[in-house]
Amino acid sequence: MYYYSLNEYLKRAFGEKVYKIALDGGMTCPNRDGTLDTRGCIFCSGGGSGEFAADRCLSVTAQIEQAKQRLRQKTDCRYFIAYFQPFTNTYAPVSRLRSLFCEAIAHKEIVALSVATRPDCLGKDVLELLAELNRIKPVWVELGLQTIHPSTADYIRRGYPLSVYDTAVARLREIGVNVITHAILGLPFESREMMLATIRYAGERSDGIKLQLLHILRGTDLLREYQAGRFETLSMEEYIDLLCEAVEILPENVVIHRLTGDGDKKLLVAPLWSADKKRVLNAVNREFRRRNITQGRKYKKF
Repeated sequence: MYYYSLNEYLKRAFGEKVYKIALDGGMTCPNRDGTLDTRGCIFCSGGGSGEFAADRCLSVTAQIEQAKQRLRQKTDCRYFIAYFQPFTNTYAPVSRLRSLFCEAIAHKEIVALSVATRPDCLGKDVLELLAELNRIKPVWVELGLQTIHPSTADYIRRGYPLSVYDTAVARLREIGVNVITHAILGLPFESREMMLATIRYAGERSDGIKLQLLHILRGTDLLREYQAGRFETLSMEEYIDLLCEAVEILPENVVIHRLTGDGDKKLLVAPLWSADKKRVLNAVNREFRRRNITQGRKYKKF
């Protein structure tokens, strides 16, 4: 069977390899500022899952230039995607969002804008801004769904019901913005069938998907649950087997933006095998070859 990788998608859209630059817009989250909660999602680190983003004290332009210099030590890439990553990147007045996002897409080497956010933080004014920007350069919105199951959503303190995700997807589709859904494999107390049900649901509604291994990080409430022995993390073999089945049930025109994800090695407690990314990806590719899973031939336009 075929799958559609992000690298292939970007090469077909832009004619060459394109890299994401993780930017920090200085946001917070309604799950942290007291609007919904003050603790954040149970798995979320103090950096709001943005440990690899640039310094929020710098301007957007300075962050882009700094990241470009770092990347060009390893590659001669010419174009980049501005990825606003930490916390909730539509959780601010629209005037501030406009300033940040416009500065990013004004950069001549930025070819697209990607915004990580929550489905409950997409008001009418935000959607109007995203629609406007999407007419200038392609816009992606990355939604942190993680699971479709209410019991798990409550446990991880997600803070919104599945219907909110559905509404957000519908509204983003109405304005022509690409929807990328984040889903976590290995969440506590979920069966294999539950995890795959989430992947199937997200795949039917999304342009792209990020498949994320559950990481246990220092400074999270999930770490206390793990240390108390309330659940176990997946082994590498279990994860790869689950990943293969997840890829197999996704529609072939859904772009797979991520196969594992990275946990900051300074914060990572478990699973420690995930820290050796090269080993993990080599094992994934071997299993893909064994199962005859190859890059896809059915493509969505950018």
